[in-house]
Amino acid sequence: MTVVVVLASPPRPGLVCSSLPETTPLSASEAADLYAASLADTLRAAEQAGGQLLVNYRPAETIPDGESAADGEATAESQTTLENKPDPAAAVRALASEALADVTDARFEPQVGSTPSARLGNTVTHLLREEGADSVAVLRPVAPLVRRSTVDSGVMKLRSNQTVVGATPAGDYFFAGFTDPLAFDDALADPAVQTLTDRARDADHEVDFLPVQPAVDTPAGLSTLVPLLRARVRAERVVPTETATFLHDHDLAVRDGAVVRENAAEERAAEEDAVDESP
Repeated sequence: MTVVVVLASPPRPGLVCSSLPETTPLSASEAADLYAASLADTLRAAEQAGGQLLVNYRPAETIPDGESAADGEATAESQTTLENKPDPAAAVRALASEALADVTDARFEPQVGSTPSARLGNTVTHLLREEGADSVAVLRPVAPLVRRSTVDSGVMKLRSNQTVVGATPAGDYFFAGFTDPLAFDDALADPAVQTLTDRARDADHEVDFLPVQPAVDTPAGLSTLVPLLRARVRAERVVPTETATFLHDHDLAVRDGAVVRENAAEERAAEEDAVDESP
Protein backbone atom coordinates (compact mmCIF):
# COMPACT_ATOMS: atom_id res chain seq x y z
CA MET A 1 0.00 0.00 0.00
CA THR A 2 1.24 3.47 -0.91
CA VAL A 3 0.01 6.51 0.99
CA VAL A 4 0.14 9.81 -0.90
CA VAL A 5 0.36 12.65 1.62
CA VAL A 6 -0.41 16.27 0.81
CA LEU A 7 0.93 18.64 3.46
CA ALA A 8 -1.67 21.39 3.61
CA SER A 9 -1.65 24.69 5.45
CA PRO A 10 -4.81 26.76 5.68
CA PRO A 11 -4.58 29.38 2.88
CA ARG A 12 -4.31 32.37 5.19
CA PRO A 13 -2.73 35.68 4.19
CA GLY A 14 0.67 36.05 5.81
CA LEU A 15 1.01 32.33 6.48
CA VAL A 16 1.47 30.92 2.97
CA CYS A 17 3.52 32.30 0.06
CA SER A 18 4.47 35.09 2.44
CA SER A 19 7.49 36.31 0.43
CA LEU A 20 5.47 37.08 -2.72
CA PRO A 21 4.04 40.47 -1.67
CA GLU A 22 7.58 41.80 -1.16
CA THR A 23 8.69 41.62 -4.80
CA THR A 24 5.61 40.74 -6.88
CA PRO A 25 2.36 42.63 -7.56
CA LEU A 26 0.40 40.20 -5.38
CA SER A 27 -1.00 41.29 -2.04
CA ALA A 28 -0.88 38.93 0.94
CA SER A 29 -4.50 37.92 0.36
CA GLU A 30 -3.84 37.29 -3.35
CA ALA A 31 -0.76 35.23 -2.48
CA ALA A 32 -2.94 33.12 -0.18
CA ASP A 33 -5.45 32.65 -2.99
CA LEU A 34 -2.60 31.52 -5.26
CA TYR A 35 -1.56 28.97 -2.64
CA ALA A 36 -5.15 27.74 -2.43
CA ALA A 37 -5.24 27.29 -6.22
CA SER A 38 -1.96 25.35 -6.19
CA LEU A 39 -3.19 23.23 -3.28
CA ALA A 40 -6.37 22.37 -5.18
CA ASP A 41 -4.39 21.32 -8.26
CA THR A 42 -2.03 19.23 -6.11
CA LEU A 43 -4.93 17.48 -4.40
CA ARG A 44 -6.42 16.55 -7.77
CA ALA A 45 -3.11 15.11 -8.98
CA ALA A 46 -2.71 13.14 -5.76
CA GLU A 47 -6.28 11.83 -5.95
CA GLN A 48 -5.75 10.61 -9.51
CA ALA A 49 -2.49 8.83 -8.64
CA GLY A 50 -2.43 5.33 -7.26
CA GLY A 51 -2.47 5.03 -3.49
CA GLN A 52 -4.45 6.24 -0.52
CA LEU A 53 -4.74 10.02 -0.19
CA LEU A 54 -3.97 11.56 3.18
CA VAL A 55 -4.52 15.31 3.59
CA ASN A 56 -2.16 16.17 6.44
CA TYR A 57 -3.18 19.63 7.60
CA ARG A 58 -1.35 22.03 9.86
CA PRO A 59 -3.27 22.39 13.15
CA ALA A 60 -4.04 25.69 14.86
CA GLU A 61 -1.52 25.21 17.67
CA THR A 62 1.38 25.25 15.19
CA ILE A 63 0.32 28.54 13.58
CA PRO A 64 1.58 31.75 15.26
CA ASP A 65 -1.16 34.30 15.83
CA GLY A 66 0.58 36.89 13.70
CA GLU A 67 0.60 34.60 10.69
CA SER A 68 -3.12 33.94 10.74
CA ALA A 69 -4.25 37.55 10.40
CA ALA A 70 -5.48 38.77 7.02
CA ASP A 71 -3.90 41.89 5.61
CA GLY A 72 -5.85 45.08 5.17
CA GLU A 73 -6.26 44.49 1.45
CA ALA A 74 -8.24 41.25 1.78
CA THR A 75 -11.26 41.18 -0.50
CA ALA A 76 -14.77 40.49 0.71
CA GLU A 77 -14.61 37.12 -1.02
CA SER A 78 -11.37 36.09 0.65
CA GLN A 79 -12.69 37.35 3.99
CA THR A 80 -15.69 35.04 3.61
CA THR A 81 -13.51 32.13 2.54
CA LEU A 82 -10.86 32.45 5.21
CA GLU A 83 -11.94 34.45 8.21
CA ASN A 84 -15.29 32.72 8.59
CA LYS A 85 -13.39 29.41 8.81
CA PRO A 86 -10.79 30.08 11.54
CA ASP A 87 -10.29 26.37 12.17
CA PRO A 88 -7.49 25.12 9.87
CA ALA A 89 -9.09 21.68 9.56
CA ALA A 90 -12.36 23.21 8.36
CA ALA A 91 -10.59 25.52 5.91
CA VAL A 92 -8.54 22.71 4.37
CA ARG A 93 -11.47 20.30 4.25
CA ALA A 94 -13.65 22.92 2.56
CA LEU A 95 -11.03 23.48 -0.12
CA ALA A 96 -10.51 19.75 -0.59
CA SER A 97 -14.27 19.19 -0.88
CA GLU A 98 -14.31 21.47 -3.92
CA ALA A 99 -11.10 20.11 -5.45
CA LEU A 100 -11.57 16.37 -5.10
CA ALA A 101 -13.97 14.23 -7.10
CA ASP A 102 -14.88 12.30 -3.94
CA VAL A 103 -13.66 13.83 -0.71
CA THR A 104 -14.96 10.85 1.28
CA ASP A 105 -12.13 8.75 -0.15
CA ALA A 106 -9.52 11.00 1.45
CA ARG A 107 -8.22 10.85 5.01
CA PHE A 108 -7.75 14.08 6.98
CA GLU A 109 -5.31 14.12 9.88
CA PRO A 110 -3.43 16.89 11.69
CA GLN A 111 0.31 17.22 11.38
CA VAL A 112 2.23 16.53 14.59
CA GLY A 113 5.43 18.34 15.49
CA SER A 114 6.83 21.79 16.19
CA THR A 115 8.91 22.17 13.00
CA PRO A 116 8.44 21.24 9.32
CA SER A 117 11.11 18.53 9.67
CA ALA A 118 9.40 17.07 12.73
CA ARG A 119 5.98 17.14 11.08
CA LEU A 120 7.31 15.40 7.96
CA GLY A 121 9.18 12.82 10.02
CA ASN A 122 6.29 12.04 12.36
CA THR A 123 3.90 11.50 9.45
CA VAL A 124 6.25 9.30 7.42
CA THR A 125 7.45 7.25 10.39
CA HIS A 126 3.92 6.64 11.68
CA LEU A 127 2.62 5.49 8.32
CA LEU A 128 5.55 3.16 7.65
CA ARG A 129 5.96 1.69 11.13
CA GLU A 130 2.52 1.87 12.71
CA GLU A 131 0.21 1.49 9.72
CA GLY A 132 2.36 -0.82 7.63
CA ALA A 133 2.47 1.31 4.48
CA ASP A 134 4.86 -0.03 1.84
CA SER A 135 5.79 3.48 0.77
CA VAL A 136 4.88 7.08 1.60
CA ALA A 137 4.93 9.85 -1.01
CA VAL A 138 4.76 13.36 0.45
CA LEU A 139 3.79 16.39 -1.64
CA ARG A 140 4.17 20.06 -0.77
CA PRO A 141 1.31 21.83 -2.59
CA VAL A 142 3.45 24.56 -4.14
CA ALA A 143 4.39 22.90 -7.45
CA PRO A 144 1.15 22.90 -9.45
CA LEU A 145 2.72 21.38 -12.57
CA VAL A 146 2.86 18.08 -10.67
CA ARG A 147 0.52 15.64 -12.38
CA ARG A 148 -0.65 12.12 -11.73
CA SER A 149 2.25 10.84 -13.84
CA THR A 150 4.70 12.74 -11.62
CA VAL A 151 3.41 11.07 -8.48
CA ASP A 152 3.22 7.65 -10.12
CA SER A 153 6.81 8.04 -11.36
CA GLY A 154 7.99 8.80 -7.83
CA VAL A 155 6.12 5.80 -6.43
CA MET A 156 7.58 3.59 -9.17
CA LYS A 157 11.10 4.73 -8.28
CA LEU A 158 10.40 3.75 -4.66
CA ARG A 159 10.24 0.13 -5.76
CA SER A 160 14.03 0.15 -6.18
CA ASN A 161 15.04 3.08 -3.93
CA GLN A 162 14.34 3.80 -0.28
CA THR A 163 14.18 7.56 -0.84
CA VAL A 164 13.02 9.63 -3.82
CA VAL A 165 13.18 13.42 -3.88
CA GLY A 166 11.74 16.02 -6.25
CA ALA A 167 13.35 19.46 -5.99
CA THR A 168 12.37 23.01 -6.84
CA PRO A 169 14.88 25.28 -8.64
CA ALA A 170 15.76 26.90 -5.30
CA GLY A 171 16.75 23.55 -3.78
CA ASP A 172 13.63 23.04 -1.68
CA TYR A 173 11.53 19.90 -2.16
CA PHE A 174 8.08 19.37 -3.61
CA PHE A 175 8.12 15.54 -3.39
CA ALA A 176 9.71 13.29 -0.80
CA GLY A 177 9.09 9.55 -0.92
CA PHE A 178 10.24 6.87 1.49
CA THR A 179 10.02 3.13 2.05
CA ASP A 180 11.98 3.33 5.30
CA PRO A 181 12.31 6.14 7.87
CA LEU A 182 15.50 8.11 8.36
CA ALA A 183 16.76 10.66 10.89
CA PHE A 184 14.33 13.50 10.27
CA ASP A 185 15.70 15.99 12.81
CA ASP A 186 16.39 19.16 10.79
CA ALA A 187 16.13 17.04 7.62
CA LEU A 188 14.60 19.99 5.77
CA ALA A 189 17.42 22.41 6.56
CA ASP A 190 18.12 24.60 3.55
CA PRO A 191 18.73 23.37 0.87
CA ALA A 192 16.20 20.64 1.64
CA VAL A 193 16.97 18.47 -1.39
CA GLN A 194 20.62 18.18 -0.32
CA THR A 195 19.87 17.70 3.38
CA LEU A 196 17.27 15.02 2.72
CA THR A 197 19.72 13.22 0.43
CA ASP A 198 22.50 13.42 3.03
CA ARG A 199 20.20 11.94 5.68
CA ALA A 200 19.06 9.21 3.30
CA ARG A 201 22.61 8.23 2.40
CA ASP A 202 23.56 8.25 6.10
CA ALA A 203 20.78 5.66 6.52
CA ASP A 204 22.22 3.63 3.60
CA HIS A 205 19.25 4.46 1.40
CA GLU A 206 19.44 4.31 -2.35
CA VAL A 207 18.24 7.70 -3.59
CA ASP A 208 16.66 8.75 -6.86
CA PHE A 209 15.19 12.03 -8.09
CA LEU A 210 12.25 13.44 -10.01
CA PRO A 211 12.62 16.27 -12.55
CA VAL A 212 12.84 19.75 -11.05
CA GLN A 213 9.52 21.60 -10.80
CA PRO A 214 8.94 25.35 -10.34
CA ALA A 215 7.13 26.41 -7.19
CA VAL A 216 4.70 29.25 -6.48
CA ASP A 217 5.86 30.11 -2.97
CA THR A 218 8.90 32.24 -3.92
CA PRO A 219 9.24 35.15 -6.35
CA ALA A 220 11.90 33.29 -8.34
CA GLY A 221 9.74 30.18 -8.57
CA LEU A 222 6.71 32.18 -9.63
CA SER A 223 8.71 33.99 -12.32
CA THR A 224 9.66 30.56 -13.72
CA LEU A 225 6.16 29.12 -13.49
CA VAL A 226 4.23 32.02 -15.07
CA PRO A 227 5.79 31.86 -18.57
CA LEU A 228 5.68 28.06 -18.54
CA LEU A 229 1.95 28.07 -17.84
CA ARG A 230 1.27 30.84 -20.35
CA ALA A 231 3.19 28.87 -22.98
CA ARG A 232 1.26 25.69 -22.20
CA VAL A 233 -2.05 27.54 -22.47
CA ARG A 234 -1.02 29.02 -25.83
CA ALA A 235 0.05 25.58 -27.07
CA GLU A 236 -3.25 24.09 -25.84
CA ARG A 237 -1.49 21.64 -23.53
CA VAL A 238 -2.70 20.32 -20.20
CA VAL A 239 -2.36 22.87 -17.39
CA PRO A 240 -3.21 22.89 -13.66
CA THR A 241 -6.66 24.41 -13.95
CA GLU A 242 -6.92 26.40 -10.74
CA THR A 243 -3.42 27.88 -10.88
CA ALA A 244 -3.69 28.76 -14.57
CA THR A 245 -7.03 30.44 -13.93
CA PHE A 246 -5.56 32.46 -11.08
CA LEU A 247 -2.65 33.68 -13.22
CA HIS A 248 -5.05 34.63 -16.03
CA ASP A 249 -7.52 36.39 -13.75
CA HIS A 250 -4.73 38.43 -12.16
CA ASP A 251 -3.03 39.26 -15.50
CA LEU A 252 0.32 37.93 -14.32
CA ALA A 253 3.22 37.90 -16.77
CA VAL A 254 7.01 38.08 -16.62
CA ARG A 255 8.90 41.06 -18.03
CA ASP A 256 12.69 41.39 -17.68
CA GLY A 257 12.70 38.51 -15.21
CA ALA A 258 10.12 40.04 -12.88
CA VAL A 259 6.49 39.11 -12.28
CA VAL A 260 4.18 41.96 -13.32
CA ARG A 261 0.54 42.54 -14.05
CA GLU A 262 0.38 42.43 -17.84
CA ASN A 263 -2.08 45.31 -18.23
CA ALA A 264 0.03 47.51 -15.99
CA ALA A 265 3.16 46.62 -17.97
CA GLU A 266 1.44 47.46 -21.25
CA GLU A 267 0.21 50.77 -19.86
CA ARG A 268 3.70 51.68 -18.69
CA ALA A 269 5.15 50.77 -22.09
CA ALA A 270 2.56 52.96 -23.83
CA GLU A 271 3.39 55.83 -21.50
CA GLU A 272 7.10 55.45 -22.16
CA ASP A 273 6.46 55.41 -25.94
CA ALA A 274 4.38 58.55 -25.62
CA VAL A 275 7.20 60.27 -23.72
CA ASP A 276 9.77 59.17 -26.34
CA GLU A 277 7.61 60.53 -29.16
CA SER A 278 6.86 63.84 -27.50
CA PRO A 279 8.62 66.90 -28.95
